[in-house]
Amino acid sequence: MSTETLLPLSNELITATLDSRGYRYFVDNDGDVGGYWDENLFYFFRIGQAQEVLLIRVRAQRAFSTDDIPRLYSFCNAWNDDKLWPKAYVAVNSGHAHVYGELATDLEHGVAQPQLDQLILCAISSGCELAATVTALEL
Repeated sequence: MSTETLLPLSNELITATLDSRGYRYFVDNDGDVGGYWDENLFYFFRIGQAQEVLLIRVRAQRAFSTDDIPRLYSFCNAWNDDKLWPKAYVAVNSGHAHVYGELATDLEHGVAQPQLDQLILCAISSGCELAATVTALEL
C-alpha cells in the first residue's frame, strides 16, 4: 500500500510537476498554466466549485476551414469511439475550425505527486497523438 500524501490541486503543484520533468511552460494573465508540445498548445486548467478538477486541454496546431466541420465531426466521433483519451471535439475560433482534446480528472480528495505526473504525461502524449493525427488528415 502506498503512503503517498494527497495534496490539494494547485497551479503550484502543476508547475512543480512540469519543472520536475524540465518542461517549459508559461502562466498567462489569468493565472492559467500552458505550454507547447510538438507545436500544439496545451493548457492545465483547474475547474469546479473548489477548482478540484484538472482539465488538460490541447489545441491541435492545424486550422481548418469551417467548410471542413462535418468531416472534422466525423473524425472526432471516430476518435472518441476508438480512444479513451483525450476526448476530441471541434470548435470555431477567429473563423477557423480547430480540433481540441481534453482529459478531465476529479481530484476532490487530493492528488499524489506521482499520480499528477502520470496524468500530465498521459495527457501530453495522447494529446500529441491526437494532434499528429489531425495534422495528417486529408480532407
